[in-house]
Amino acid sequence: QVQLVESGGGLVQAGDSLRLSCAASGGTFSDYAMGWFRQAPGKEREFVALITWITSSTTYANSVKGRFTISRDNAKNTVYLQMNSLKPEDTAVYYCAAALRRRSEVPRDYSYWGQGTQVTVSS
Repeated sequence: QVQLVESGGGLVQAGDSLRLSCAASGGTFSDYAMGWFRQAPGKEREFVALITWITSSTTYANSVKGRFTISRDNAKNTVYLQMNSLKPEDTAVYYCAAALRRRSEVPRDYSYWGQGTQVTVSS
């Protein structure tokens, strides 16, 4: 079974940085798009960023462009989300997800999900 495990969340102040990690196991991920989503209390889950596994193709939500960077380490089957210049509105549970043979910003297109890691940004 494919498993995704997020780590790296925490409590930071506005302007600080965090790097989230998503460790993937149980499959071959060359045919997957790997994405990050987030969900704040009372809000629907929203797209943050994605990266294709065998290329360097990336996509970002407008709200995080210029501040967040998604990357991967194929040897470690790990995807990262570097978050800089964090704002209180970035506070959410962040989820890693994998979409088979899809490059999508829509949560329902993703087949596998991690458990989420909490990011809290104080002002």
